[in-house]
Amino acid sequence: MSDQLAELKDLVAAIRADHQAQKDKEKRDSWTKYVSLWMIIVAVFAAFATQKGAGFSSATIKQLNEATFNQAQASDQWAFFQAKGIKQSLYERELEQRGTKAGTDSVLVAKVHKYDAEKKEISNQAKGFEEKREQARIGSTHSADLARKLGLAATLFQIAIALGGVCMVMKKKSLWFASMVPGVAGAVQLVAVLSRG
Repeated sequence: MSDQLAELKDLVAAIRADHQAQKDKEKRDSWTKYVSLWMIIVAVFAAFATQKGAGFSSATIKQLNEATFNQAQASDQWAFFQAKGIKQSLYERELEQRGTKAGTDSVLVAKVHKYDAEKKEISNQAKGFEEKREQARIGSTHSADLARKLGLAATLFQIAIALGGVCMVMKKKSLWFASMVPGVAGAVQLVAVLSRG
């Protein structure tokens, strides 16, 4: 029985030693909880940057479509302008061929003046569409630039997550600090873009 009691004591001592070793290991590796929390935070920022970047990409496409539409409208107006100019030229030629002096053939002169006024109005409309086209192009360039910069922020966050994952596998605290560099750089990039957007 004393052998069994000795074995039982040894077993209890081994369990206590194991339990103490587990506590010591948990204490030594308690920093990994913070690494996990860090990776979750960075992952949320990465998702946010990706979502905002997709929004800016959609805005770019929308603005380019708007620019194309306004260019087509301007082209239509300039074609209409040319058609009015051709009609005006025909009436001016008719006046020249008749040899009438300006103002003597009131119908022809009125038509020339009518087409001249219509051309001015059409020209203003065409220029308005061209201005809208340019504004849409400028907007699309701005949105595309913001989308590209948010893509860089998302990439930096992904690098931080990857380094954090390697840190967890290798249990190297230095990799956690290394993962903070691209993570913080990504956050700075994200804030800079959001302040411009």
